[in-house]
Amino acid sequence: MTQTDAAPEHLDVVIVGAGLSGIGAAYRLQTECRGKTYAILEARDSLGGTWDLFRYPGIRSDSDMFTLGYPFKPWRDAKSIADGPSILRYITETATENGIDRHIRFRTKVLAADWDSDAARWTLTLERRDASGAVETHTLTCGFLYACAGYYHYDQPYAPEFPGIASFTGQVVHPQFWPEDIDYRGKRVVVIGSGATAVTLVPAMAEQAQLVTMLQRSPTWISAVPGRDKLADRIRELLPPRPAHRLIRTKNILFGIGFYQYCRRRPAAARKLLTGLTTRILKDEQAVAEHFTPSYNPWDQRLCAVPDADFFKAMKKGTAEVVTDHIDTFVPEGIRLKSGRVLEADIVITATGLQLLAFGGIAPSVDGVRVDLSEQFVWQGAMLTGVPNFAVCIGYTNASWTLRADLTSRLVCKVLNHMDRRDYAAVVPEPRGTLEEHPLLDLASGYIQRSIGDFPRQGGRHPWKVRQNYLLDSATTLRTDLGKTLTGTPKSAVRRPAPVA
Repeated sequence: MTQTDAAPEHLDVVIVGAGLSGIGAAYRLQTECRGKTYAILEARDSLGGTWDLFRYPGIRSDSDMFTLGYPFKPWRDAKSIADGPSILRYITETATENGIDRHIRFRTKVLAADWDSDAARWTLTLERRDASGAVETHTLTCGFLYACAGYYHYDQPYAPEFPGIASFTGQVVHPQFWPEDIDYRGKRVVVIGSGATAVTLVPAMAEQAQLVTMLQRSPTWISAVPGRDKLADRIRELLPPRPAHRLIRTKNILFGIGFYQYCRRRPAAARKLLTGLTTRILKDEQAVAEHFTPSYNPWDQRLCAVPDADFFKAMKKGTAEVVTDHIDTFVPEGIRLKSGRVLEADIVITATGLQLLAFGGIAPSVDGVRVDLSEQFVWQGAMLTGVPNFAVCIGYTNASWTLRADLTSRLVCKVLNHMDRRDYAAVVPEPRGTLEEHPLLDLASGYIQRSIGDFPRQGGRHPWKVRQNYLLDSATTLRTDLGKTLTGTPKSAVRRPAPVA
């Protein structure tokens, strides 16, 4: 590893992450803060984030693409619930069409980010790999840092230790690191887990495998949804692309919020509705009661959507099954359950969930002192107390990620323009009075509960409460009076950095 000695380059804004959020953030920056210099730092070799990283069979969106897609780029493909390659192509097209791809610096990882209060700028320590794999470190300074890397750990999935796994003679695979050469044709496959990844894998692998068994400790709420939106198709026949996209997007937003509120306010009715729909498909009340009726209420955890009921169709066809039990130990031929049953397997897929990592692993420091993120509060779901000129992109847990991501990016642009008008070098959110403390993400899902203590908190009142309601957020976020909760530092109070030779 080498260290470059050249004086650091300075940019107005640095975006971390070239996935769905980062590309959308760059578009908003180009269109709403014209003239700002920026770069997107991407640790991997290509753009796309989640949609480039995950390559397992059947990978798809769990939200409709009219809301998961960008509001400024109509979704034109036929399927509303889209496959991973189609989503990646959509993100790539957006970057190329708008010249955003020219601002991406691949194989560039942020090792450290330190805010200098005297100079009012960030100094980023970066690790950069060239095409041959050689690594060098260098520094870059910027006025504003925007983390769009999500909150999943790309390098380390959640991988619990299973007793006896070393004795298993078959192949063990984690979906996050899917091998290109895996051959499951005619084989017995066990998928451990029952989240979105598992319910995607099962029907996709069942097309070629002898039998795919989804092994779950307890049921998850799973709901069949149309893979293609017939009303959307009709609207697109009648209207030009942009107005059609806006109308379909509005329709789907209203339906999503309405169904979420129905589940939260009438949980018993929602349980009856979901179990009734599944029973209608499977025509097996006992199987629904045993495997598809969770102990928790709908939307206590994120609902798993299966397009065109493909998961249930695989079960009815006999190429897939669900087993609800606990693992006793792995054995050479498969997995022995607490009940004594042995699930024979040639391949075991450990779809045991993801691991959270705050803001792509960026651990900001201020004047050389590392910030304890767990002691900070999130303002407007975007900026943090105690950390000037820093924003994070956090999507919704009950709706499409991009709905909030795009709002946050537009808010960041509003903040940057506010700083220019007020001649501020820096801004930081500061609450008035004491705030109630609540977890940043309020879901009971295991992957959230395992790591949420490392994340900032949310408060109990606006603008410190991270609301899960796009209608309220869309009506208020961009109308926020920034002067009330953002404390600014005038440029006149900032030490000018020495000019770069």
